[in-house]
Amino acid sequence: MQTVLLAVVGWVLLGSVGSAEAADCPEALDFRKPPLSEDQPVDLCEVLGGRVVLIVNTASKCGFTSQYEGLEELYTRYRERGLVVAGFPSNDFGNQEPGSEQQVKNFCRLTYGVGFPMFAKTRVRGPGADPLYEHLARVTGDPPRWNFHKYLLDRQGRVVASFPSQVAPQDKRLIDSIEALL
Repeated sequence: MQTVLLAVVGWVLLGSVGSAEAADCPEALDFRKPPLSEDQPVDLCEVLGGRVVLIVNTASKCGFTSQYEGLEELYTRYRERGLVVAGFPSNDFGNQEPGSEQQVKNFCRLTYGVGFPMFAKTRVRGPGADPLYEHLARVTGDPPRWNFHKYLLDRQGRVVASFPSQVAPQDKRLIDSIEALL
């Protein structure tokens, strides 16, 4: 009987810890988003929490689309040290992401070998902007002005930097910022 009671107490305590952790989710990650071409949303705190996160709004038909290659290189190079790249396809700029989510997923995997997490197509600016992007823009004062705008979050989920589209994934400023957080 004592063994059962101890097991129940342990389970309750573990449940309490999990609840406390959920309550401690940083505001920038306190969202549920479906992965690209999937219906079931995931908790960003669970998927991205505790890591350095680079959030990028992407598009398949943009002059910056080749940045997918550099983003995948960053992810591959630093993921073991705690970096995760999170892509959010958006059709907000020049209708440069017109395809279905399955088309976007296929394009990213087949053309650039993207293995980092990609999420559902997202409005990143203006009326109807996704709450995640509203938060990122509010905290930084820097809303995306085009595709491949990048937001960098530290391991505690704090937004620490914003990089415009012109800052490529191989740019020393971005790499130095990432390395300082790892």
